[in-house]
Amino acid sequence: MKVNYIFLLLALVAEIIGTIGGFGSSVFFVPLGNFYFDFYSVLGMTAIFHLSSNISKIFLFKKGLDKKLLLHIGVPSVLFVIIGGFLSKVADTVALEIILGAFLVIFSLLFLIKSEIIVLPNKKNSIIGGALSGFSAGLLGTGGAIRGLTMAAFNLEKSAFIATSAFIDFMIDFSRTFVYYGNGYIGKQELMYLPFLFAIGLVGTYLGKKILHYIPQEKFRKLSLIFILLIGLATITKLAFDYWG
Repeated sequence: MKVNYIFLLLALVAEIIGTIGGFGSSVFFVPLGNFYFDFYSVLGMTAIFHLSSNISKIFLFKKGLDKKLLLHIGVPSVLFVIIGGFLSKVADTVALEIILGAFLVIFSLLFLIKSEIIVLPNKKNSIIGGALSGFSAGLLGTGGAIRGLTMAAFNLEKSAFIATSAFIDFMIDFSRTFVYYGNGYIGKQELMYLPFLFAIGLVGTYLGKKILHYIPQEKFRKLSLIFILLIGLATITKLAFDYWG
């Protein structure tokens, strides 16, 4: 087995953009990974990749960790990522990729067109958002976009937003890594990429933090949404070409 360095370069770009945009790298990493590996391998790699990148974010953006949100969003996220992880074993992989592509397209278009959409910052929405993001992370490999939408309603300071989101993400990834390993998603191929992805998680988060100082968050968030839209369309297009041969 040879290491795909183009994939690793794209993983670094995904980590940098995910850090700056506030959605986390999985929203980019998962669909990009599907171009190079099977869906289950990508799920295993995502869990490994995120553990290192989220440790980096917690350390670099540790200012103002919101413990209330950590409880209200984090606990249901962990519970539902385990459920989603187990269900991923019996779900149809092609259907999951279609759902992922459609989710990315709908999500990005919705917030590009309706930028004024607001989620009320209350306990109920925190728990619902946490449950949905956890379930999506376990089943599809990415739930950061849903969690980002939920947390955005609380108008957190930028560092606090990223640190709290990263801590919740770490809890999710720690939980689903055991589920994915039990499902057989983490084998020799995935472990071969472990040191590379760990290093990329550290470097990408550091570079993302540096760039974040020079780019207004709202402007870059719009660029991130456009990028998510393009990845979603590319994912659906790839599936269409595979289907029609």
